[in-house]
Order: sequence, then structure tokens, then C-alpha cells
Amino acid sequence: MATRTYREAVDHLNSLQSNAATLEAVRASGGRLSEFAIPEMVEYLSRIGYSTSDLNKLNVIHITGTKGKGSTSAFTDSIIRRAQPDWKVGLYTSPHLVAVRERIRINGAPISEEVFTKYFFEVWDRLKQNTKTVNPQTSIMPGYFRFITLLAYHTFLELKVDATILEVGVGGRFDSTNIVPKPVVTGITALGLDHTAILGKTLKEIAWQKAGIFKEGTPALTVNQPEEGLTVLKEQAAELKASEFEVVSQAPGLADVKLGLAGSHQYQNASLAVHLAKKFITLQTSQPIDDDLPPVFVEGLKSAKWPGRCQTVADPSHAGTTWFLDGAHTLESLQCCMQWYVSPDVALRASEQPVQRSRVLIFNCTNGRSGNSFLGCMLSNAGELLKKYSRDQEAGTLFDQVVFCANVTYADGGFKGDLTTLAIPESDLAHLKTQHELADAWSKLLPSFPKENIHVLPSIEHAVNIVRRLNASGEREVDVLVAGSLHLVGGVIEVAALSHVAL
Repeated sequence: MATRTYREAVDHLNSLQSNAATLEAVRASGGRLSEFAIPEMVEYLSRIGYSTSDLNKLNVIHITGTKGKGSTSAFTDSIIRRAQPDWKVGLYTSPHLVAVRERIRINGAPISEEVFTKYFFEVWDRLKQNTKTVNPQTSIMPGYFRFITLLAYHTFLELKVDATILEVGVGGRFDSTNIVPKPVVTGITALGLDHTAILGKTLKEIAWQKAGIFKEGTPALTVNQPEEGLTVLKEQAAELKASEFEVVSQAPGLADVKLGLAGSHQYQNASLAVHLAKKFITLQTSQPIDDDLPPVFVEGLKSAKWPGRCQTVADPSHAGTTWFLDGAHTLESLQCCMQWYVSPDVALRASEQPVQRSRVLIFNCTNGRSGNSFLGCMLSNAGELLKKYSRDQEAGTLFDQVVFCANVTYADGGFKGDLTTLAIPESDLAHLKTQHELADAWSKLLPSFPKENIHVLPSIEHAVNIVRRLNASGEREVDVLVAGSLHLVGGVIEVAALSHVAL
């Protein structure tokens, strides 16, 4: 048989994506398909040759939450790798920015194309060869996220990891990651309202979904939460017989650490990561850690990386252009994004050269999210922060140009293979409906903003070209904030050729 390639693996994987119509059907069902999610995932696992008890060998730290679950996973991974340098540590996160391999990491690095391809086709072939399903409604092949989760399990088991940080995809209770019978420790980051069509429209409902990762005999940790959410978490910890339930406090001295991830909101994520790592290492080594914040933990916090979240990247090939990347896509995370961006260290920093500085916003959000409230939130936060830092400037003048573009990678309408998405309705894409709505919302919020500086564009490459034209003369610095979608951020990293410095 001819050698199968990474490109073929990615194409096979993309064939498992749900299209926009299927996603809309799930939303319309109010998530009723969820009740089958766990039994089906267990069945897929058995079809590739594993039982759920095999997953206990992975030594899992299971993490969910609305905000900060990815950052907390990155901090936890970094701490454990520093504290236990002889361990092989697996990290499973989503989504990816540029290459799908980013979702499955060993000791901080994405698995190689060769390793990805080898294990991908082992899982693919087992599913294709073993087509008997218990439930006739269960499709022969799992969806995209389920498949990658199966691939992560297979990869980590084959490579015999000592520890696995497993980030939930959406929710928790019915998520594909929630089939590990006995994780070592579980953690829940800050709760908020997101994916409400699937998880519920109140904090109580969302807390119930997230608390579904708690397991009998396993410690359950969380951060300070709104009372209605915290009450549900406590009740679920008791009902699911967690060995303990703890609302973690910030370790003394943590506030003085310069974290590897920017933004003041990261201190809460770092605090949870410290407690998760401490609990995990103690349980795995039977050696208690008495120090509140061991020096080796501090090193892990400082060296943590989580690209595309409050990230500053100097353009390597266009001097004077600086990219500020944040995939914030909820009201709460956009608020954190603006607190980071509109600060003396970032957008308000002094210019190194006596030249003008242009600021550009590149923004997109998925169909169905309220662009008007997102942009309004960003502008109101910007206004408050400009006042806080005594800047004689209105929020409406923070950006000189605003770009609303589709998450299509290239100007010819094509996607980079790893960035292919079928989740955008074709009619929306053809008419740029979401982008025009965003532009209209911006104009309503800022009636005096020059219309010629509001751009509705069909691709990320078009957006990057606008930035390149602004910087063409070299007479001005260009700051670009990219926000609203991790898919957008990943596309910008790809098109602007930032991968080798950003990832």
C-alpha cells in the first residue's frame, strides 16, 4: 500500500465535519442529542480496541469552564513539566490555530505530521473495518471532535504518557472527553454564558453541565463563582461523590509572578492550575508539597505559552507592524481582551519612533452571536479604560480602520487544509451577511466613524492586505488587534506568515 500522507489525514478528518445545517439542527433540538453522546463515544472507543478503564492509565487532569479552561490547561501542563521533568506529559486542547496537530501535544510540542498520520490512520482503519454498532442510529464514523478525541486517547496510550491534561470541548457532562472513569483530579474555571443553545440559558444550567466531569473519589476544584453557579457545583460534587470540593484561593506570592500569559484575568487561571498541579503531583507521587508556591511552579507559570490569547507578536517581515491576537468570543472574554489591549503596556505604549501610529481592528464572530452587543461591550470598555489612564480620547477614535472579514483563509475563497470549516452557511458566506451586520452595528454605535474606513471583506487574506498597504510606506507604525474568533486568529497567523514566531 502506498504511504498515506498528513495531507490525506487532514482531508479525511475534514470529511467528518458537521455542516452548518447539521449544527443548526443540534441547536434547534436544544441539545437533546446529548443523551446519546456518552454511550456513543464509549462505543466508538470500543470499536478502536479500548475500554473506558484503559483511559485511567492516562492519569487525567480533567478541566472545564466557560472562560480560561485552555489557559488553565496550558498553565497546568507547564507546571507539571517543570516540576516532573522526567515525566512524559500529554496535553489535549481545542480548537487549533493553524495546524490540527496543535490539539495533541507531548511535553509541550504538537505531535509531528508523521506521528499524527500514523496514529490517525490506525484509528480511521479500525473504525472503517469494525462497522457494527449497538445503536442503529449511531453513524459509522464519529464527528470531527469525537474523532480527534479518540485519536488523542490512542496517541497518549501508545506513547505511554505519565500525565494527561484533558480540556473539555463544550460543556462537560456530555462532552467526548467525559468517558474517563477515574481522573486523578478535576477542575472548573470561571463560569459564564456561552453555547447557551446547547448548555442552557442560565448559570445554573451551565454549572450543572460543567459539574458533570466530577467523579466518585476524585477531588473537585474550582475558583470563586457567582453564588447560583457555586451552589450547583457544590450539590453536584456531593451527588457525584467527589472525594472533596474546594474553592481555591490565590497562593501567597502569585500576584508578584510575571505570568507567561498576558492579562490580569490569568491570575485566577494560574491559581487554579497551581492547586490542580499540586493535588495531582501529591496523589501520583505520595509526596506532599508543603510550599504554597514552590519555585519550580513559578518557573512553570512564567514559561507557560498559550498562543492566540492576549498575545503580542511583532511582525517578523514588516517592521513597524505589531499584531495583538486574542480569540476572545464571549462578552466576558472580550472585556478581558480590552483590559489587556487598552493599557499603557499595549495599545497606549509610547512610540519608539517619531512617526504616526495607525490602529486597526480585524473582527469576526460566528453566525448567531450578537455582534452588536460584542462591539458595544468592546467600545464601552475601551472608553472606561481610556478615562482610567487619563487619555484625552474617545473610544470611537481608538481605531483608524475596522475590518470585518469572513474566516475564509485565502482571497481565492480557499482554506488552508487544517483551517477548513463547513460550519459557515453558504448563503451567509456568499453575501457576507454576518460581516455586513457587524459593519452596520459599528456605524450605529459610532455614527461619526468614517464609512470609508469600515471594510467588509470576504477573506482573511483581504484583511491582511489592508494592513500591508497601511504599512507600505514605512512612515507609520501599524497596530492590529485581531479578536472575536480563534479561527480568525489562526487564519491571520497563517496568512501574515507569523507561525514561526507566534506558535
